[in-house]
Amino acid sequence: MNKTVVMFGVGLLLLATSDRALGIEESSFCKAQVPGDYILEAEEGSWTWGMAPIYDEKGKLHIFNSVIPSPGSWIKQSKIVHWTADGPEGPYTLLGDVFASDDASYHNPQVSKVGDTYVLVFLLNRYKDENGSKQEVGIATAKSPYGPWTESPLNPVVPASGKMRGENIVHASNPTLVVTPEGKYRIYYKSMTDIYPIKKGFREISFAESDSIKGPYVNYEHNPVISYIDEKVDIEDPYAFYYNGLYYMIVEDRQGVKDMLEGNPIPADQLRKGGYRPGLIYKSKDGIHWDEPQVGYQTNEIYFGDKLARSERPSILWKDGKPEYLFLACHDDKPSAGYFVRIENWNGE
Repeated sequence: MNKTVVMFGVGLLLLATSDRALGIEESSFCKAQVPGDYILEAEEGSWTWGMAPIYDEKGKLHIFNSVIPSPGSWIKQSKIVHWTADGPEGPYTLLGDVFASDDASYHNPQVSKVGDTYVLVFLLNRYKDENGSKQEVGIATAKSPYGPWTESPLNPVVPASGKMRGENIVHASNPTLVVTPEGKYRIYYKSMTDIYPIKKGFREISFAESDSIKGPYVNYEHNPVISYIDEKVDIEDPYAFYYNGLYYMIVEDRQGVKDMLEGNPIPADQLRKGGYRPGLIYKSKDGIHWDEPQVGYQTNEIYFGDKLARSERPSILWKDGKPEYLFLACHDDKPSAGYFVRIENWNGE
């Protein structure tokens, strides 16, 4: 049976059996968004990417993101840096590097707070590994967003190795951390396996779980939990969270999943890969079985009337336990890390 049908239940079963296409509606989360502004302009000789925001106990805003030399390569030269501001509009102060290395690239961080501990998860690319570039997942903790930050001795906590349903795992990246109601720690991430010919190069969403923040993390035995490999399209950049009794996941619709589910797949020779289209949001009761998606966020073209660019890396800024802003990386003509939109009066569903 088609794996997507298994994942998304009755709605897609009807699609598969009767050829009736789903209408992917705009979610209440998306409808609650109000455009903000572009922020974090890059200094000359570098470019910035993405934003992982969090408030500290005094209400100071902290953002962790990637900075890459220009010209340069994020695969080999990305580092995670730390900015502060009094609010999303800025101005921002660059405090310096959090993680930088001559032996690995630190990229695409997400930040959260668990109890009295701040947690960073990130893409760790050990490009000097004997097997060449290897994207994996790392984690670090601190008692203050100012640091010092300590990497888990078990890094990479989600390695690009082992098996997933009998296939070789070759890639684990772009992580997001969720604490379950049972007190477990889950890292959802973009996974890839090397099965040929259909599945080579397609991105899925998987997760690994641990009893401790620092690990060890064990892959869920039935990974991946969201996949469109059989349809030869994919998603990435998961941002997962648990809110008002449900799990949610916001993702970049990298290859037109929405179009495919609506019965109008984009021809391969016309497809622009990346966040050139609205993102998706999923919900779930257990974080394993996910409902059919809705539109989770729009594009810079829709928000600001600008030339369409890639809006990616969704990340929420929380205040008093509620989502206050959504931050999105944007690969546009502006020298910024991306932009934010305000979330007004959204309580889930």
